[in-house]
Amino acid sequence: MIELTEGQKAPDFNAKDQNGKSISLSDFSGKDIILYFYPKDDTPGCTAEACSFRDNYQSLVKEGFEVLGVSTDDEKSHQKFITKYSLPFSLIADTDKKIVEAYGVWVEKNMYGKKYMGVARKTFIIDKNGLIKKIIDKVDTKNSSGQVLDSIK
Repeated sequence: MIELTEGQKAPDFNAKDQNGKSISLSDFSGKDIILYFYPKDDTPGCTAEACSFRDNYQSLVKEGFEVLGVSTDDEKSHQKFITKYSLPFSLIADTDKKIVEAYGVWVEKNMYGKKYMGVARKTFIIDKNGLIKKIIDKVDTKNSSGQVLDSIK
């Protein structure tokens, strides 16, 4: 499994957003990016995390950030999630799991003794030059945007 570290170049990717538009990390060259990975659309923890970014979106933009969420859900699922919670940022449909694997967040999980593969909740702050500035491993879903803002101070 890949283990990315702070200071490393963030892996580029190319995938579709919720509207089927091709999107890659290099599209945001010259901008600071919050790239957050989450397990599944419209589940309690993932909804709390997305809504935290939504509720503080203007503060994040004011700090110069672009927010991108990534899960293995498809475009249609992302569209519903965005509409239901009025999310002002793009969600990337990583249905082939290339991005989650490149970022080392496709991991073995364990729920009630049953092992399965899934997306680890993790946030990467990527600077204007494409370098990983900060990795948040222990995401507080209700305060995910606050964690980002605290980490840049």
